[in-house]
Amino acid sequence: MDALAGLLEGPRARGAFMIRACFDPPWCVRIEDRAPLTVMLMVRGDAWVMPDEGERLFLRAGDLAIARGPDPYTCADDPSTPPQALIGPGAECFYPDGRSLNGVMDLGVRTWGDRLDGSTVILIGTYTMQGEINGRLLDTLPPLLRLTSDEWACPLTPLLTEEIVRDEPGQEVVLDRLLDLLVIAALRVWFSRPEAEAPGWYQALADPVVGRVLRLLQDDPAHPWTVASLATKAGVSRAALARRFSELVGEPPMTYLTGWRLALAADRLRDTDDTIGAIARQVGYGSAFALSSAFKRVYGVSPQEHRTRAA
Repeated sequence: MDALAGLLEGPRARGAFMIRACFDPPWCVRIEDRAPLTVMLMVRGDAWVMPDEGERLFLRAGDLAIARGPDPYTCADDPSTPPQALIGPGAECFYPDGRSLNGVMDLGVRTWGDRLDGSTVILIGTYTMQGEINGRLLDTLPPLLRLTSDEWACPLTPLLTEEIVRDEPGQEVVLDRLLDLLVIAALRVWFSRPEAEAPGWYQALADPVVGRVLRLLQDDPAHPWTVASLATKAGVSRAALARRFSELVGEPPMTYLTGWRLALAADRLRDTDDTIGAIARQVGYGSAFALSSAFKRVYGVSPQEHRTRAA
């Protein structure tokens, strides 16, 4: 499994918040929803995306921005335009003075703003849940990134534009999968940029030795791997593998494997009804007790507490 796809495969979008925003200047929306990840795709017009700290971004038609939560940010036609609406957790919408704005600017199915043919149209997709595997990826991203239309041509834009306003059975699932595809495509382009500072594990995939070992660990975490067995598969000595893996990934092979197993377990505790014992076997632990001990040591709570909090 490709590592980038693998990291996104566990905590896929489930009931993601999707909307088409249509505005005429002047407009300004303050976002304080604390969502882990939001994607903004400009269809028409332009916009500023302004974090409270850091560099503001200017988006033109065809550009895409990804905001990594939970820090707030503001979107507007111009940096000087004052906020006219505030988006809080759970997609609750308010006027700046705190009055509810829910329903006031609705324009139809998943459409919100001033008017349907507004001069600015933005497709917005928000992941509403923080997944542990997702966290390993998100920690490597800047708070705000941009891909311009000169850097990539997104083939999903026409399809997403059409599907986001449809109201048919199973439509949420269709949109969730389209959002996943959009994020994977965008991050693949982003990580190919020299200034992106891709995580060590991602860069290490290109290494003929460490890349092979990473794929073995990611594809079969339940296998009773040892440094010796991994070294044999990679065709190098134990010492050479341990040294090379730590240099490129930033941690030893067994430490990486433990983190990967526990991240998988955390997502399965949240997203399935499997017993703790079954999940333990799926991710490479011999018993529920062994998983619970390792899980509490890393996450500070038991697997059952994690499941209860996620619910």
